[in-house]
Amino acid sequence: MEYVHLGRTGLKVSRYCLGTMNFGTETSEKDSFTIMDRALEGGINFFDTANVYGWKIGEGITEKIIGRWLAQGGGGRREKIVLATKVYGKMGEWPNEQHLSAYHIKRACEESLQRMQTDHIDLYQMHHVDRNTPWEEIWQAMEQLVREGKVIYVGSSNFAAWNIAQANCIAAQRNFMGLVSEQSLYNLKSRMIELEVIPVCKAYGLGLIPWSPLAGGLLGGALEKAKEGRRASKHVQSALEKHRSQVATYEKFCAEIGEKPADVALAWLLHNPAVTSPIIGPRTIEQLMGSLRALEFKLTNEQLKKLDEIWPGPGGQAPEAYAW
Repeated sequence: MEYVHLGRTGLKVSRYCLGTMNFGTETSEKDSFTIMDRALEGGINFFDTANVYGWKIGEGITEKIIGRWLAQGGGGRREKIVLATKVYGKMGEWPNEQHLSAYHIKRACEESLQRMQTDHIDLYQMHHVDRNTPWEEIWQAMEQLVREGKVIYVGSSNFAAWNIAQANCIAAQRNFMGLVSEQSLYNLKSRMIELEVIPVCKAYGLGLIPWSPLAGGLLGGALEKAKEGRRASKHVQSALEKHRSQVATYEKFCAEIGEKPADVALAWLLHNPAVTSPIIGPRTIEQLMGSLRALEFKLTNEQLKKLDEIWPGPGGQAPEAYAW
């Protein structure tokens, strides 16, 4: 496993980030424990979750699963991982049990710590921007959590470039480190962040953590799976119909170079110097082990050019055209 710095920090994280969104919904607690065990054994030290995962308001199902796994101890597992979670989503029916007021940030942090059975969160991420709360209030709350040792670093998720710039400019005025990472939708099919988000991450020293690296399964061999009779989600089926020609060309290209579509999609992200750690969200141990293949091979310049032709970036330009 390779390790890289998370943005401008001195913190080192693995080239893969283990996404846990499936834990407690698609993946049983027992299987979730096995996946986390194997991930740690394989050198993955970056685990990502959110207080809303599990999708039952206020229950924090996924965080609780992680907490019970951490509570097993064994080999100092808490000390070995960089634990990231998120705040913003609705955690109750009362008006202040969501978004980014100082009131909710403090309460949500305390509740996440209890569920995960830990005394600190390594990376506390704002799940979405809150346009109704001033940055002075948000940073005051985050600064307090950092002073108390409950949070070490602060990151963002699903922010626009302007949100990132504004947040870090105001943080600098307060002599606070500000955002150190951004978690964005980024894959071969969805490349809009190349226009503004990636340049601003470089300018402000944010690590980039792409989510949905396989475009919800579209880049994971969707046509082949359909041939095998596996049921795809309505979302994937809809996307497949819209992009069938591109997917067919893509899967043919992957077959020609002798690699699985999912591995090529991950290798493409890993090739990008702007990317810190793509989030892999395995439902099964087999999916976790399969994703490790992308760490073992490098795409050639010719292959990268072909991928740009199949899945062009914004304006049709290749990544090299942007000042990263």
